[in-house]
Amino acid sequence: MAKLTINGRVHDLDVDPQTPLLWAIREQAGLTGTKYGCGIAQCGACTVHMGGEAVRSCTVFVEDAVGKEITTIEGLAQGATLTKVQQAWVDHDVPQCGYCQAGMIMAVSALLKAKPKPTDADIDEAITNICRCGTFQQVREAIHAAAKA
Repeated sequence: MAKLTINGRVHDLDVDPQTPLLWAIREQAGLTGTKYGCGIAQCGACTVHMGGEAVRSCTVFVEDAVGKEITTIEGLAQGATLTKVQQAWVDHDVPQCGYCQAGMIMAVSALLKAKPKPTDADIDEAITNICRCGTFQQVREAIHAAAKA
């Protein structure tokens, strides 16, 4: 059994300690907003916050997440009130297929926490998530809008 705190709620999960956090979140905790993309921490579709930092959950083991606060896309909004990043995503029509967007929003949320007014260079360095639809220009516009909000 592993005790994980996800979105402020404690989950007792019957899972091998070497299971990737992504699968514990999706299959055991039932939070499917975090997506599988590549399995090698390259695409960022599985990005969550662990201890306040953006991490690629496909390469983090459950045993390394025990005792840390984990936040998924489902835990960002407060009820019906979107975060400024989520609202910027809506306002700037960022998603196309939407598959990568939860991970992208999680990465951007961590960036804005660390650097509230990021430059384009900061964005290029921090946001390495891959969007197969190519929404990178809308992402950049939404990041700057969220930073101004």
